[in-house]
Amino acid sequence: MGSQRNGFKKESFILSVDVGTTSIRCHVYDKKAKIRGSCATKVVLLYPSVGHVEMDPDALWKGFITVVKGAVQDAGVQIRQIEALGISTQRGTFTTWDRKTGVPFHNFISWQDQRASDLVKSWNRSCTMKAIRGVMKVVYFLTRQMRSLAASLIVFSTQHVTFRLLWAITHNKQLRQAIDEGTCCFGTIDTWLLFKLTKGHVHATDCSNASATGIFDSYQMCWSGLLCCLVSLPLSIFPKVENTGRDFGSTDPSIFGASIPIMSVVADQQAAMFGECCFDVGDVKITMGTGTFMDINTGSKPHTSVAGLYPLVGWKIGSEVVYLAEGNAADTGTSIKWAQELELFSDVQEISAMAYSVSDSDGVCFVPSFSGLQAPLNDPKACASLMGLKPSTTKSHLVRAILESVAFRNKQLYETMLRETHIPITRIRVDGGVSSNDFIMQLTADLFGRKVSRSQHHEMSCLGAAFVAGLGVGFWKSREQLKKLQSTDEVFSPRRAAKEGGRSPIREYIPALQSWERALRRSMNWYSKP
Repeated sequence: MGSQRNGFKKESFILSVDVGTTSIRCHVYDKKAKIRGSCATKVVLLYPSVGHVEMDPDALWKGFITVVKGAVQDAGVQIRQIEALGISTQRGTFTTWDRKTGVPFHNFISWQDQRASDLVKSWNRSCTMKAIRGVMKVVYFLTRQMRSLAASLIVFSTQHVTFRLLWAITHNKQLRQAIDEGTCCFGTIDTWLLFKLTKGHVHATDCSNASATGIFDSYQMCWSGLLCCLVSLPLSIFPKVENTGRDFGSTDPSIFGASIPIMSVVADQQAAMFGECCFDVGDVKITMGTGTFMDINTGSKPHTSVAGLYPLVGWKIGSEVVYLAEGNAADTGTSIKWAQELELFSDVQEISAMAYSVSDSDGVCFVPSFSGLQAPLNDPKACASLMGLKPSTTKSHLVRAILESVAFRNKQLYETMLRETHIPITRIRVDGGVSSNDFIMQLTADLFGRKVSRSQHHEMSCLGAAFVAGLGVGFWKSREQLKKLQSTDEVFSPRRAAKEGGRSPIREYIPALQSWERALRRSMNWYSKP
């Protein structure tokens, strides 16, 4: 072994894990960013009550260990050959635990969870919030500070941690007691994993994950003392906020047989943005997985939105902070999975052909809002619906309506982004499992009226976390090198009219879009109590 170390340096690799909503995936990357080994396992979602979505923290931890060991074994390498570990996680899913024992007080409460929707609605309508918005408008008028404008436009959402955490504190006596005793830790999935991987030595998160909680002040780059004071959340339970790319410590040697430096922790959508090499202002990334997340690089300043685009920290590496503006639709992959479970189709690979087998949806409209509607409509009480059904409606019409709804939501988010940010869009990169659907990709290009590029690797969150970790240890030398490693599967260009005088695809879709928008309006506020 000694002569091997001195005379011959073994090839080294970067290990990256992405903890998503439906699966945990681990890849071993070589210097060409090629995957040398992989392993994945499913995430089991728990639905204890209507609107409640949870995950078992211990099952998640075991799944994490399983995929790391499996990917290393699949690559045929040793743990000692791993130079660094990068971790990407879904955002806004959290738990709380005892600092001394490491035992959680409750399951992870998922970002999809709706238990706090009534609390959110009452706060958004409260006199307190109306007063704050009014005062902040005056402050903005006098100072022209964007932070004041942002505060004057604040609208709470169930996807943000704030009120789900408040709900957990209100309903859990053990949790309240631990807060009083100063032994409570709060954390999103990344924080929980860091705590477990370092055997309780590290209680931290990074800026990208913190900024997605709704409790972090992206202007001041710290937890919002004002918000915590307003809704009675104890600042003492929150983790330290670190840079996205840094040395977070090493995994305890007892876990994998050797310690691995943890060199990046990054939220999944920001990781995908980095993996797509969207480093420049105006670069857009669309990830279509369980939900659709559309992000634009806004540069060194956070974007203040009036229509529900959310200002996020993309990443902080060294002194550089990059901000994103994000819009999302929560039920993209969920809708397709639902259709499959209804046996509208058996194999996901066949649905593009089914959609193309009919000329239109026969007037059927599908509203993909199992978890409410997000930007720009922002209605947590909206319902999912199928409208315009007729005796002539076939499975192919239903499938086409479902796929069209994904592209229509893409167009809605894209137009909101153009209208709000006033940033010239330089390029559009698309990834995520649903991006493998050619029908959705082509219709999205037609509706945007510009080219969209599909990545060869659909799992860009894993690659992004690997890129950040690899840059941190010198595995890759620069972002320019990363751009050269990037690969595109296919570029979808907007179709032109078939012949002179023929209607362009977007004009053909105007009646269908208008019908769909009417269906959206009818689905809104469905779950309101009489």
